[in-house]
Amino acid sequence: MGLLEGKTALVTGGSSGIGLASAVRLAEEGAHVFITGRRKAELDAAVEAIGPVSATAVVSDISEPADLDRLYEAIGGRGEGLDVLFANASVGEFATLEQITEEHFDAIFGINARGTLFTVQKALPLLNDGASVILNGSTTVDSGEEAFGVYAATKAATRSFARTWANELKGRGIRVNTVTPGPTDTPALSGLTPEPERFKQQLATSVPLGRLGRPEEVAAAVAFLASGQSSFITGSSVYVDGGLNQI
Repeated sequence: MGLLEGKTALVTGGSSGIGLASAVRLAEEGAHVFITGRRKAELDAAVEAIGPVSATAVVSDISEPADLDRLYEAIGGRGEGLDVLFANASVGEFATLEQITEEHFDAIFGINARGTLFTVQKALPLLNDGASVILNGSTTVDSGEEAFGVYAATKAATRSFARTWANELKGRGIRVNTVTPGPTDTPALSGLTPEPERFKQQLATSVPLGRLGRPEEVAAAVAFLASGQSSFITGSSVYVDGGLNQI
């Protein structure tokens, strides 16, 4: 029997990368997993990868409140509430201080901070007592990565949200934690630069373990935080960074 047998989970941004790997792992642990994304074709492929019996896809943009309402209506229609919420969906784009525009700021904060906030807020009526909420963080909060200031600021907000919400929801036994990946080999990482292979090689040299992380390695931490094995952990951040911000 899996760690999440009979549970209901939601993974936003679940059609690729860390989100997809986490949805696969949660389903393997016995959960029925709802996944979201903005592109139906990618979601359909993700459902096939997870297993059609174990997954339900809802086309949804977390920066759009109406989309979130429709998402939670679909989850509520299943009639079993929500036991695990992995607020994973986020976007990143390089821009130095001189290059930052209002559009860049609004787009990144609109999804990563505002979208994450309302993803969790609108889930509250569905979250079962004792549920686990997991937010997607980033080591850029600590590293001061050049040209990633707005993205890192959104992830600092995410980390702060986790601490506050863990305190606010403790009366319902709901735990809120952050999973904090280091450089991880995902399509999103490759999309940040026109020279993805060179970029990934440069990142790998900065990691003490000498390589990029794999989405499945982050997914293992997500499954841990989602399950009763982490029952005495809340308000924390679990780093999956190959030692990048630890050594």
